[in-house]
Amino acid sequence: MAQRKSYLLRLDPATLDALRRWADDELRSLNGQIEFLLRRSLESAGRLPGPAGSGRPGRDKGGAAPRRERTG
Repeated sequence: MAQRKSYLLRLDPATLDALRRWADDELRSLNGQIEFLLRRSLESAGRLPGPAGSGRPGRDKGGAAPRRERTG
């Protein structure tokens, strides 16, 4: 398993409380819930890194985003 890194996260008390309740509902630890939500958000945005060397989706090998034609 890959080495995990620690990161200090500062949250306002209301957000922390809402996350803690959500984690309890999902039977996850608070840390597990935050990691789950971040991973899901990264996946939906197409920013979750894949296997080594795969690059980001929608990018060519040069790293530039494909050009899109303008309409209107």
